[in-house]
Amino acid sequence: MASKSVSPAQRKKILRVIFISLLLDLISFTFILPLFPRLLEFYRNLEAADNSSSSVLNRIFLGLNAYKRSFSRTISDRYDIVLLGGALGSLFSLLQAIASPFIGSLSDKYGRRTALLWSMAGNIASVALWVAATDFRTFLASRFVGGLSEGNVQLATAMAADISDEKQRSSTMALVGACFSIAFTFGPALGAALANVKTVAANPFATAAGFSLVLILIETLYLYLYLPETLPSSRLSEPSNGSAEKPKEHAKPASRTNSYLLLNSTHFIFILFFSGMEFSLPFMTYDLFAYTSSQTGKLLGFMGLLASILQGGVTRRLHPLRSVQIGVLACTASLFLLGRLTTEAGLWTAASLLAITTSTVVTGLNTLSSLEAAESERGGKLGNHRSWGQLGRALGPLLFCSLYWWAGRDVAYAIGAAGMLGVAALVFGALKAPSGTLSSR
Repeated sequence: MASKSVSPAQRKKILRVIFISLLLDLISFTFILPLFPRLLEFYRNLEAADNSSSSVLNRIFLGLNAYKRSFSRTISDRYDIVLLGGALGSLFSLLQAIASPFIGSLSDKYGRRTALLWSMAGNIASVALWVAATDFRTFLASRFVGGLSEGNVQLATAMAADISDEKQRSSTMALVGACFSIAFTFGPALGAALANVKTVAANPFATAAGFSLVLILIETLYLYLYLPETLPSSRLSEPSNGSAEKPKEHAKPASRTNSYLLLNSTHFIFILFFSGMEFSLPFMTYDLFAYTSSQTGKLLGFMGLLASILQGGVTRRLHPLRSVQIGVLACTASLFLLGRLTTEAGLWTAASLLAITTSTVVTGLNTLSSLEAAESERGGKLGNHRSWGQLGRALGPLLFCSLYWWAGRDVAYAIGAAGMLGVAALVFGALKAPSGTLSSR
């Protein structure tokens, strides 16, 4: 077992480095989320003032308007910026789907630490472009670079798996998941506050971008100084008696409890429906309750805070399969409720169910995926697993919101709930607990 070569003190140290670095990375990443509407409005006004109808941004808006006109229902111009923000989010996820398998495989060959430091170099370039983005084309380039280089999450997951055995895996993965919940609770609010501080007239968001760059630089230096290599073959090849030993080969499992086709398909289908619902939520709260961006932000903040509490107190104690099952059921119930609710109390109840989903499903699937991988293939397998999830995240918002505008809220959420019932059939009928893990719970 890989984690046997890691002492409890060393494991604690590595977990601390993973947690702090991933938290810095995700807080920096979430800075931009609440800024998309204002940021894209700034670039649209900037290009309108230049009278450049052939610019990249204007051509994109022409395409969005043509897309909107294809629906029988009128879509308010208020959504133009939100739609563009969603399109950029889908682009980022699509680029991640392409890059993740390569980053994971490189980490298996050259080590997690090396792959992560190269990934950080790409992140630095991406955020530096944002700092200098006085036009939309430069900003778009920053999103391209970031989408192709962001590898922190999947590599943190691989490193957490490297230093944990089957008994420790769920609690270790929950720690990674808690970073998400904490960052998405506080990062957007901090980014919004920094956006009010104007330091560069040509780029009103340079302060937020600059602070994000500082966090990324601190994270990179911290990783360079304190992160050891966690790749098991690298550890096992270290000399123990003054002479170099030949690295040991790690055989693949003779058979898997769950095939990667099943795990990746489950991840893809779940994220496809979940991300679509997630992106449509601001539209729905505005249509039903005339929520402002601030009110929607409070709702999302509540979900993030509740998810972080559940990650730390409940999810880490659950078997990963049970965690996935509970989260999928909660998501199914929430989707049914979102399609029928008429009161704010119902909305906040649905948000609570979604917080349960956020704190359980992806963490559980990542854990199951890591348990099926041999040490020598773990980075690549987890990279492929993340790639399928990111592909779902690229397609989900486009498909779900098209359904929302074409057929209405009731039909869209009913189809979403039916799709999640399909996911439930997979996680209850097809997914199994990996051999030997149930006895450890």
